Amino acid sequence: MTTTEEDLNLDAQASAKAGAVTAAGASAPAEAKPEPTTISEEQIRAGQRAHDLDREHVFHSWQAQGPFAPMTVLAAEGPYVWDGEGRKLLDMSSQLVNTNIGHQHPKVVAAIQDQAARLCTIAPQHVNDARSEAARLIAEITPGDLNHVFFTNGGADANEHAIRMARLHTGRSKVLSAYRSYHGGTQLAVNVTGDPRRFPNDYSAEGVVHFLPAYQYRSYFGATTEAEEAQRALRHLEDMIQLEGPGNIAALILETVPGTAGIYGPPAGYLEGVRELTSRYGIIYIADEVMAGFGRTGRWLAVDHWDVTPDLITFAKGVNSGYVPLGGVAISDEIFDTFRERAYPGGLTYSGHPLACAAAVATITAMREEGMVENADRLGREIIGPTLREFAQRHPSVGDVRGMGCFWAVELVKNRETREPLAAYGGSSPEMNQVIAALKSGGVLPFANFNRIHVVPPLNTPDADVRFGLEVLDRALDVADGFVS
Repeated sequence: MTTTEEDLNLDAQASAKAGAVTAAGASAPAEAKPEPTTISEEQIRAGQRAHDLDREHVFHSWQAQGPFAPMTVLAAEGPYVWDGEGRKLLDMSSQLVNTNIGHQHPKVVAAIQDQAARLCTIAPQHVNDARSEAARLIAEITPGDLNHVFFTNGGADANEHAIRMARLHTGRSKVLSAYRSYHGGTQLAVNVTGDPRRFPNDYSAEGVVHFLPAYQYRSYFGATTEAEEAQRALRHLEDMIQLEGPGNIAALILETVPGTAGIYGPPAGYLEGVRELTSRYGIIYIADEVMAGFGRTGRWLAVDHWDVTPDLITFAKGVNSGYVPLGGVAISDEIFDTFRERAYPGGLTYSGHPLACAAAVATITAMREEGMVENADRLGREIIGPTLREFAQRHPSVGDVRGMGCFWAVELVKNRETREPLAAYGGSSPEMNQVIAALKSGGVLPFANFNRIHVVPPLNTPDADVRFGLEVLDRALDVADGFVS
């Protein structure tokens, strides 16, 4: 995953084109407001010291420590960040697709400050009002009878605990998960993951069995239509269930719309078929909504697009826009009843941390009051989707565009006929690095993975800023076109 890179080469013209910062909480086009205090030389010097200390003492995730050259961030507001040299970048990555409400939303910052003044922390066995209210709001959002919430520190441990609950509830051990998926970096979660980050951490003792996903652009089933893809993928999944032994399988975990793995939504009928198969064989269906949830797809939860009710839903990221670490599991009444009289053998020191939950309450409230979920849907339908589809008509390097809401992928290829990717699965390439550099030189901080650029701005990004980011992407695709054979 690439969200930063050396030598941004942002010139003054590109920085000026980025436009003025808009109100952090805007849910539709808004009048520009003055930028925050200009980045001073003192701030830049402090940022350089922070960078030096980082390289001396900090161990970074998913990186070879020596060659890694992290970008320093001096300030952030709304959909923008300022780098270590004071240059302004439109954050079309939403960091790790988690700042759904943008940076420094004043209502959420104020809620964290107020909570810190009243109660910074308390052990999870005690009631605190922020956790109680956050659980109530989340239960209003979840479908069906998922009325109980177990809070975690993030998405990986949410998935770990969901699987633990499923195993204890069913008395079974195996877990089914799709290839081309990501479920977290902790031990079980990374083994459940179906992308190359699993390879160095792969241990068969974790009881995970992977199946092929429904991914129409690169169909594993030779499908030529959406209906064929759904039908053949479901037949494959049922074959896997039967071959692995239904009585051995505790859970099936599936990203509703896989995120880092490619933002490929399920074909029509697929999720409904997954729900039917899991119900028929007594398998707990865990919907991983860590990245797709809380407005990212233009619905509160991505499962809402398909009217499917899982047994467990995991969440994190957008629940409080990542302002304080928080994740969780939404639990059906049936699974909750398993632990009504039986102790659940699991917990976390910071489960339902008051600061994190206060941020969640303020985030969900702001999203409702400012219509951010509806705005994400509108941005996808009216601006992002049509513009990307038009790019696909003009740029031969664009093999596929897909997405919904503020959750889109542009898949880059060297040849449309063969669909040869611009970077190999599991890696990058000099060609992709040039595309990423072009985005950054134009004033955009992108989210890139393998041969794809993901268009994932905050849900309340003003229209003009979204259009600016897409204009920069249009020019970067000219670079990609130069590598087409």
